[in-house]
Amino acid sequence: MGLHFTVRTRKCPLLHSDREFQYTSLQFKKMLKQGKLIQSMSRVGRCIDNGPMESFWGTLKSEKYYLNTYGTFEQLKRDIEAYIAFYNSERLQEKLNGLSPVEFRTKAA
Repeated sequence: MGLHFTVRTRKCPLLHSDREFQYTSLQFKKMLKQGKLIQSMSRVGRCIDNGPMESFWGTLKSEKYYLNTYGTFEQLKRDIEAYIAFYNSERLQEKLNGLSPVEFRTKAA
């Protein structure tokens, strides 16, 4: 299956994919339940929850993945986890008035 990505929400991981009918099958729904995942319900052509994640993955690939070579999946996983922490806490973003996402959310609260 060509799954797009998994992200953490406050409750549990969210799985998003807008591909093909197999994502509505009983077998797929059973797999989600076993993995304690929530399926995103955005339909094809609606980018409400897809757009921000596509943008994030594009940024991650250009700023981290394409610049490195990984010998093992564990190395890649560690690098992605470290980048996510960096992106949320340290990476300043113009669209957030020059703040990191954490600073922006904290200031908004």
